[in-house]
Amino acid sequence: MKKIMKCENVNYQFPPQRQNQPGLEYLMNPRPVFDNYKGSNKLKGKVAIITGGDSGIGRAVAVAYAKEGAKVVIVYFNEEVDALYTKNYINNFGGEVLLIEGDLKEPSFSDFIVKRTCEVFGKPDILVNNAGVQIEQESLLDISDEQFDYTLKSNMYSMFYLTKRVLGVMNEGSIINVSSVTTFVGEPNLIDYVTSKGAIIGFTRSLSTNLALKNIRVNAVAPGTFWTPLQPSTWKAEKMPILGTDNPMKRAAQPAEIAAIFVYLASDEASYTTGQVFHINGGQYKG
Repeated sequence: MKKIMKCENVNYQFPPQRQNQPGLEYLMNPRPVFDNYKGSNKLKGKVAIITGGDSGIGRAVAVAYAKEGAKVVIVYFNEEVDALYTKNYINNFGGEVLLIEGDLKEPSFSDFIVKRTCEVFGKPDILVNNAGVQIEQESLLDISDEQFDYTLKSNMYSMFYLTKRVLGVMNEGSIINVSSVTTFVGEPNLIDYVTSKGAIIGFTRSLSTNLALKNIRVNAVAPGTFWTPLQPSTWKAEKMPILGTDNPMKRAAQPAEIAAIFVYLASDEASYTTGQVFHINGGQYKG
C-alpha cells in the first residue's frame, strides 16, 4: 500500500486539474493526506455511520474512528474505487468496515442504511452527516430550478432523512453535521450550496436543543478549503494552484488536519458539548 505522506511534506500549490462530479480521490494529483492519526480506544465498542466516508474528509474521519476502535459504516454514492480503497486501508490495521452504496436523496435508502447497520454491527452511536455536492454558477440566474432542488436534496434533505431514521434506533450518542465556512463568509458562485449549508446550522442548533435531555449531542463542523475531490470537480482547472490562498495561512488543508475534531465530538470527552459549530478554516473566519 502506498505510504501516506505527512501534511507538512505536501506541496500546497496543486497543479491544474478538473474532474466531473462527484470527483474521485484516486484521480487527484497529489493524493490527499488522510491519515496521520494515532488512536487510543476513545470510541471502542461504538458504531459510527459516515456519509461520504469513501473519500475526502469522510475518509479521514472513517480512518480515525476505526483507529479509535469504532465499527465504521461508510455510505457512498457511486465512488466504488475510493470506497474499496478506504475499506481495505482500514481492514489492514484490523478495523471493521461496512460499505453501503446508494442515493441519499431517496428516503427509503436511509431506512436500508439503518436496517443494515443494525444487522451487521448493532445500533449506531455516532452519525456523521458529511456527504454533499456543490456546483459553481456565476449568477443566481444561472442556477436552474432543477439544480437548486438537486443541491438542497443532496445536502439538506438527505441529512434530514437519515438523521430521522437513526434517531429511531439511537439510544444515546453523537450526531455531527458538516456545514461550511462559506455559510459565514459567503461564496458568490455557490449560492445554492451556501444556502443548504446555512440550513444545516439551523438544523443542528434546533435539533441539539430538542435532544439535549435524551443524551444525544448534535454539533456541526464548518470546514474551510480542504484538498478533497470536491475541489477539482467544482472549480475550473486553473483555480487549483491558488486553492486556499485566500485565508491567513495561504493554503488549503489536508483531510488529516480535521479528523481529530470529529473524534472529540464523537467521544465521551465531549459529553457537555452540544449545539456548537466548530470552525476549522485556517483563520478565514473567526467565529
